[in-house]
Amino acid sequence: MTNVRRFIEGKDEEVWLRVQNEAYREYEDFRPDTIEDMEISERSPGFDSTGMFIAELDGKPVGVVNAFVDRHRKEMFGSLRVLGVLPEFRRRGVGRCLVENAIESLKKRGMVAVQGWTREGGVDCRSLLEEMGFKLTRTFCSMRADLKKIPYDIGELENCMVREIQMNKDDIELVRWLHNEAFKGHFNFRPRTSEEYEFWLMNEPWGCDTVGVFISYANEKPVGFVEAGIDNKFIEHKGIKRGWILSIGVLNPDREKGIGTALMQQAMEFLKSKEMADVELGVDTSNPTNAIELYRKMGFKIVRKNLAYTKKIL
Repeated sequence: MTNVRRFIEGKDEEVWLRVQNEAYREYEDFRPDTIEDMEISERSPGFDSTGMFIAELDGKPVGVVNAFVDRHRKEMFGSLRVLGVLPEFRRRGVGRCLVENAIESLKKRGMVAVQGWTREGGVDCRSLLEEMGFKLTRTFCSMRADLKKIPYDIGELENCMVREIQMNKDDIELVRWLHNEAFKGHFNFRPRTSEEYEFWLMNEPWGCDTVGVFISYANEKPVGFVEAGIDNKFIEHKGIKRGWILSIGVLNPDREKGIGTALMQQAMEFLKSKEMADVELGVDTSNPTNAIELYRKMGFKIVRKNLAYTKKIL
């Protein structure tokens, strides 16, 4: 019989990492999280262990789930930020027990819906979510491009001024503002706070220990930004020199002028200068800016699909 218990801060970090890493090892872009990664997460402004649970069979930890509530979000829904079961214990009811405990935890905190995420090829997780009444609500793509030859003369704004930010409060706040303005109306959007963004940028965002952030200008006014990163732990683990476009946005009145193209070129040149061989990014296939076409123009191709599911719980 599966026993599900709460995560205990200061005690269960190594157990959590061991199960999570083994559960996600099959992903081709996987690299194991470290205790340092966990420590950064626990120091972050939004960290909350209330919805973190560990499943055990005969006293052995075999699964984990994090039913997360974003305290800054107005919408009353939570998300399954982590849901993993050791491969040899799948299809034995462990995942269902974890999700049931997660939903109960979210209900107690007043949530009316829950989101879950998986990959198109994650058959076990997809089956579990669909059997439990989750409905597919969004599809995202991971796209990848070679950095050997970065495309030019493809519609980029000529003489577009792009500069790398200084890691000071004024520049960090400017990028935060650009992000919040550029992403209004996007799926799952909610504004970043100053505290969150500064912490994220200064503490290995998404695991990246090398980061380049650039701002573009039009008529001397800031109109867009791009964030690029390198995760050297991934490179060491996989032996693949891959960089990442973490985020890119252009203010609504300044779109379709070639600014996004110029920002992409800058980010790709930055990664190439750090000897990266290719670059990857994620995109919402229903993005209102039709960003996927920009990425295709830059040579990106879809390598996998990620699925968002939603279930009403109240």
